[in-house]
Amino acid sequence: MDAVVTLKNVVKSYTRGTERVTVLNQLSLAIERGEFLALMGPSGSGKTTLLNLLAGIDCPDHGEIIVAGELVSNLSSRQLTGWRARHVGLVFQSYNLMPLLTAEQNVELPLLLTRLSKTERLKRVRTALQLVGLADRGGHRPAELSGGQQQRVAIARALVADPTLLVCDEPTGDLDRAMADQVLDLLQLVNREQGKTIVMVTHDPKAAERASRQLCLDKGRLAGADVRAAA
Repeated sequence: MDAVVTLKNVVKSYTRGTERVTVLNQLSLAIERGEFLALMGPSGSGKTTLLNLLAGIDCPDHGEIIVAGELVSNLSSRQLTGWRARHVGLVFQSYNLMPLLTAEQNVELPLLLTRLSKTERLKRVRTALQLVGLADRGGHRPAELSGGQQQRVAIARALVADPTLLVCDEPTGDLDRAMADQVLDLLQLVNREQGKTIVMVTHDPKAAERASRQLCLDKGRLAGADVRAAA
């Protein structure tokens, strides 16, 4: 097994008032390179916390997180910023597009942290927009796009720097069924044709069925069956 992500006995707690609440409890998990993993579970089960740890947005209290051979859990905040820019693409439920920027400008944002020339950045941006089926919408602002199109722009932005890991937090949560299916079709395409490793949190069983593996998180632990889609 070629694990691109490995978690070993990860613990994460938060203080709420005077109480210390353990959100993730001795969690261990391996995610293979090129896998499409869906994480399900009730609200408060630790799904988003786990995504934040995988993305280097937060750090564990204990345990190890290894991504692409690097011990991420030992990096400083400054090191994590650079590491995220190289290795993680983020897709959120609410798109998080800049309303005054065009689709091309929104997709370009992660590349502004690199040393690429303006010409090379534009080439990558247009390739990413073509991949998500929006090559003809590069000059449109978010308000001129449908919800499904905005989420596809967000996916193009997440992919433009060719990250090791694509992390999606409820990517279809704000979309109707038809638009959600378009976004899920795109994620499957990226996974199968580009071999991109994807971790997706979802409450939607139909969305989870698109993944190659489904795990349930409950009270900070992986619970129930580990479901793998047929090859």
